Amino acid sequence: MATVVIASFALPFTSTVVAETTNAKGAFQAPPASIERGKYLVKVAGCNDCHTPGYALSGGKVPEAQWLIGDKLGWRGPWGTTYAVNLRLYMRDMPEEKWLKTARTLQTRPPMPWFALNEMTDQDLKAIYHFVRTLPATGEMAPTFVPPGKEPQGPVVQFPAPPK
Repeated sequence: MATVVIASFALPFTSTVVAETTNAKGAFQAPPASIERGKYLVKVAGCNDCHTPGYALSGGKVPEAQWLIGDKLGWRGPWGTTYAVNLRLYMRDMPEEKWLKTARTLQTRPPMPWFALNEMTDQDLKAIYHFVRTLPATGEMAPTFVPPGKEPQGPVVQFPAPPK
């Protein structure tokens, strides 16, 4: 069993220890409270709105087993056409520290609110990571970006040009 322990001590505050492990079958494990916090954040921060097919259209009535598998629905605008990645596959082999660095520095095309992700606390980013990593790494990769002027395959949400 592999174990990574991250500890922070700040006197006079109490110490916090968070342990992540993989069990004998290689499944990711994290503290239950962090996983629940991550699930909550995925719901309220809007991650499912794009990264879970049909989530917004169903009023959030998509089973958790289908959350964050990416979508073939394109988001088209002056930037081209983007697709919401399968976060389960994206984070599958990503170490936590790399996720934190990525989340802090990410700048991507609309409609991804990367600027909100950049502002999240380490605790919240870790909770999202812990939750996503507990989901089975299933599904397919999202379609690749389609540059402006190229016709995407499949359905798209068309955005207008931003105001000048």
